[in-house]
Amino acid sequence: MKTIFDIQQFLKTYGTIIYVGHRLSDLQLMEDELKELYKSQLIEMRDFQTALLLLRQEIAFEKERQEK
Repeated sequence: MKTIFDIQQFLKTYGTIIYVGHRLSDLQLMEDELKELYKSQLIEMRDFQTALLLLRQEIAFEKERQEK
C-alpha cells in the first residue's frame, strides 16, 4: 500500500466502503476500521502498520491544510 486509494481498495475487500464527503472524517473512519480489523485478527500486522502510517500522515496533512 502506497496511497490512500490503496487503503480504500484494501478495505473494500473486507466489505467496507467509507465516504461521508469530508476528507478528514473519511480518513479517521478508515483508521478506526483498520483498528477493528486488526483487533479481530483479520489483517496482518504489516498491512495494519503500513496503512496506519499512511493514514496518520494524511490526517496530519489535512489538519495542517484546514488550519490555513
